Amino acid sequence: MIITIDGPAGTGKSTVALLVAEGLGFDFLDTGAMYRSVALDALRRQVNLEEPRELAFVARHAHITFDWSAHPPRVLLGGDEVGHLLRSAEVTRAASYVAIVPGIREILVAQQRQIGLERKNLVSEGRDQGSVVFPHAEMKFYLDATPQERARRRVAQHRDRGEMVDFNEILDSIISRDRRDAGRSTGPLVVPEDAVVVDTTHLTQDQVVQQINNQAKAVR
Repeated sequence: MIITIDGPAGTGKSTVALLVAEGLGFDFLDTGAMYRSVALDALRRQVNLEEPRELAFVARHAHITFDWSAHPPRVLLGGDEVGHLLRSAEVTRAASYVAIVPGIREILVAQQRQIGLERKNLVSEGRDQGSVVFPHAEMKFYLDATPQERARRRVAQHRDRGEMVDFNEILDSIISRDRRDAGRSTGPLVVPEDAVVVDTTHLTQDQVVQQINNQAKAVR
């Protein structure tokens, strides 16, 4: 069984998907970590983020894998664990360039589908999981929230890591990212067909997880 959880940045997809996977005993796939890994590799190689061909070259040669024995799975880039590096403001900015390159999306979508074939039960989160990667998933969810609430959450995440960021800059970044994600030609951000839309603006994380788990258990 595959469960997809899509939505824009700052809706809590990663944490919710992880908790849902743990509650159901499923594997958890953080597809955003794959794009962030390419972004990290691009930063390390000092490539021009505004050159799609250079970014696609990085993606083709980046060896991104997951250690499924860990919970959550460890993200490996070239065999080295990089999960602790992927949420920095610098990598987040770089990932916004990576995610709009059609060639990179094609590469990573193929890898994600292969994971879906190999892992028997999977909760996969991202921005195109129910619409592009796993259109025939048994259950699809789309998390949303106001841009202001999503910016507040993102600022809190950065500050928890000791990074001082400006709320208005984060808000502008989220609004710009929404426009790019919705307008890109490959895998645009849309509400997948048959997806259950959950507005998380006024919900706690536990409430969102419980809602998804209840529906998933009813289907199983």
